[in-house]
Amino acid sequence: MALIRCENLTMGYENQLAVEQVSFAIEAGDYVCIVGENGSGKTTLLKGLLGLLCARSGSITYGDGLRQNMIGYLPQQTIVQKDFPASVYEVVLSGCLNRRGLRPFYSAAERRIADANIERLSIAGLRRRSYRELSGGQQQRVLLARALCATEKLLLLDEPVTGLDPVVTAELYALIRQLNQEGVTIIMVSHDINCAMHNAGKILHMSTHVLFYGSSEEYQKSALCQKFLGGGHHG
Repeated sequence: MALIRCENLTMGYENQLAVEQVSFAIEAGDYVCIVGENGSGKTTLLKGLLGLLCARSGSITYGDGLRQNMIGYLPQQTIVQKDFPASVYEVVLSGCLNRRGLRPFYSAAERRIADANIERLSIAGLRRRSYRELSGGQQQRVLLARALCATEKLLLLDEPVTGLDPVVTAELYALIRQLNQEGVTIIMVSHDINCAMHNAGKILHMSTHVLFYGSSEEYQKSALCQKFLGGGHHG
């Protein structure tokens, strides 16, 4: 059974449709990049998968024991987030919020999960540092560790390398690929189509509806990919 299946999914804001009649299935272990021009519904689709925005019609179903509150999410960075006045450890631990439920304190098991993900992303040396004093690349590692505290199965990443220099970008992509090889399913929105094709196993190209969904190899050969690369669209 697919990890996530969307069937004829339609979503929008007030009078405007952002996602129309979208259907696709994502299997456990997939690495899917969502590409498309600005306004093509990429971020809206992620919000739907997370349950932050309701479908107008169609359905999203989850398999393999996955629930919405078991999905790790790395949203686009905002200025407010960059200036968050907490320690690295506190930020990572906050990824266990859904596990904690209504309890006032984190359990020892949740603290162990946070510790494990701090080690996993090689940020143990930063754990007492203030989040807002870190570089952009360090902040993204911290947020990735936080997202991993929420999940063992699925990460949703929305433009995770925006504003990072090429070296840090390459490191972050390598890290995401490693997590995928360790069994975490990845769904990533990216405006960098070359990196998307290089890293992901599957490409979902959107323009409010699905224009293409298949392997990166098939996508590279498609007229749509040639047109998109040639047209200078990087939204």
